[in-house]
Amino acid sequence: MISIVRSRCPLVHCITNYVTVNDTANAILAVGASPIMSDDINDVEDIVSISQALVINIGTLNERTVRSMVQAGMKANELGIPVVLDPVGAGASSYRNRTVDELLSKVSFTVIRGNLSEMAYINGSASRTKGVDSSMSEADADPVAVASAVSCKAGAVAAITGRVDTVAKDGRIARIYSGHLEMGRITGTGCMLSGIIGAFVGTGEDPFLMTANAIAAMGAAGIDAYEKAGHLGTGSFRVAIIDALSLMSDAMIKEKGQLEFD
Repeated sequence: MISIVRSRCPLVHCITNYVTVNDTANAILAVGASPIMSDDINDVEDIVSISQALVINIGTLNERTVRSMVQAGMKANELGIPVVLDPVGAGASSYRNRTVDELLSKVSFTVIRGNLSEMAYINGSASRTKGVDSSMSEADADPVAVASAVSCKAGAVAAITGRVDTVAKDGRIARIYSGHLEMGRITGTGCMLSGIIGAFVGTGEDPFLMTANAIAAMGAAGIDAYEKAGHLGTGSFRVAIIDALSLMSDAMIKEKGQLEFD
């Protein structure tokens, strides 16, 4: 599937987390797509109009960018451009919750990707967060049930990332067993993944399959990066993830992505 991304090189418009914007752009470039980071309300409609996907990440919220997210998302819907939502920290604050609720009420999303607590909030069930990280586990809620419910509620592919990643849409379920625990020790792996999902669904192919393969690619990159640089520390590991993504192939995804479909 990554060969399709590289052959089509979709332009991915990101309104994303200031903490991780550079890593997100580099991850999108590494998988063979092209990023553009634009979040001013005077610019977003023109930018999304020339893009093949829009990624909305609420990691660092402010009133100005929330207006831009809504405007860009509505324009993307008007043009039939896929939209990915990363509801960072949903459930952690009333402002984040109001923002997610507004986005879901005004924008139709192609993919929603979050951790278990973020997706539990969207589902309307009890959620627990630790800042922008989940403090929930599979003992608290079944990821398949939560993902399926969010997918049905939002009409989107729902992806929950965690110890085992889960993707759901219209009764189809994918599980991804790859990745490495060390990925949780560097900031931005989730933001990078949402950008990569934008690149994959920006090809115009089946969003369910492309989302599952995007997650498998990121997981494979984590495994490969840890093998090569994990002993050097988290800074080197972070760079090695970008390196691994830049060298990723369909064969590597198949070998290390550990992707299974029900």
